[in-house]
Amino acid sequence: MQKSKKEIVISNIVLIGMVSLLIDMSTEMVYPIIPLFLTATLGASPSIVGIIEGIAESIASLLKVFSGYIGDKYHNKKGLTFIGYSASVIYKILLLLAGSWVGVLIARIIDRTGKGIRTAPRDALVAQSSDKGKLGGSFGLHKMLDMAGSSVGAFLAFIIVTIGLKYRVAFMWSIIPAVLGIMIIPFIKEDRNKEQKSEKLIFRELRLSLKLKLYLAVMFIFNLGNSSNTFLLLKAQNSGFSLQYVMLLYLVFNISTSLLAIPSGKLSDKFGRRLILVSGYAIYGLVYLGFALFNAKIIIFILFIAYGAYTAFISGAERAFIAEVSPDKYKGTVLGIYSMIQGIGLLLASIIAGAMWDHISPDAPFWFGGILGLISAAFIAVILSLRRFRENEEYM
Repeated sequence: MQKSKKEIVISNIVLIGMVSLLIDMSTEMVYPIIPLFLTATLGASPSIVGIIEGIAESIASLLKVFSGYIGDKYHNKKGLTFIGYSASVIYKILLLLAGSWVGVLIARIIDRTGKGIRTAPRDALVAQSSDKGKLGGSFGLHKMLDMAGSSVGAFLAFIIVTIGLKYRVAFMWSIIPAVLGIMIIPFIKEDRNKEQKSEKLIFRELRLSLKLKLYLAVMFIFNLGNSSNTFLLLKAQNSGFSLQYVMLLYLVFNISTSLLAIPSGKLSDKFGRRLILVSGYAIYGLVYLGFALFNAKIIIFILFIAYGAYTAFISGAERAFIAEVSPDKYKGTVLGIYSMIQGIGLLLASIIAGAMWDHISPDAPFWFGGILGLISAAFIAVILSLRRFRENEEYM
């Protein structure tokens, strides 16, 4: 029996989500362990941890815009997605072989290079596979599956640490779900319209609306305070959580994001992106200020749940907003620009946070991030509410 168009759309998004689920399961089996592996086993300082994360993410960010543009121009989004996710396997192998923080840096660069190649084409595939008016829900479904994989991976990391297995055992077992994930990619369908295929895309002809430019500018400022999640894990450890309970907190964050991803995406479809985006950035600001103000374990636990809510609110609604206000034939490119700006901000944020942690106090990065989060929420509320930006909007 032939599938309906709606069934094909849903199955395609689910397949993309299942790839993300398995790859993120693999990644999260090792991600919360890496800062502890670096500091406890390899003797690296928090500044080194920040530099490693910043360098790796910046390389990824520069690649995202190019991979998005190449995917738009040559209609090979699935191929780029496959190449990008394959780097996850190489990453785990290099972690197994790492004997110093330099080895971890090389492994992270390989991993983030893969992320830089795959992110924009994958997001463009989700947008391409979505029904009109349901883009937030589609990205929410993808994020839910993505974070479900992260939750399983974080739980496995918790088990590994709790029973006392060596870090390299986690690195070894994490290879299996990564291999399974890339095996699904050939079954994903990419719409290759012949008329679009004959079009010549010239990057310098890309034009962004004033609304989008302002939004991206505010997002960059926000990301200067949005440092790597490794600092949240180090904060939990400084607050008295044992190694295995640090893993458990990271699991709680992933579960919170996974449970809220679809509802927040659908709410953005129903009530508009502005409400969800402003709420998300405001939650982030309050959560980071909470990390700066409190060390009580129950409050830290609640803050990790709330941090998951922020991630769920932003992930679906923001990508849907970017896709909606982007020119049709440049959606992958603009999603790549969006991801590139995030990555550059993360590079600077991780370096700033590491320096603040070492030279001011462990709470300083959270004060900085919290204040920037609340300021960004206020600016986004203004940008998305001004009438002049609503006039003649094709997608909003």
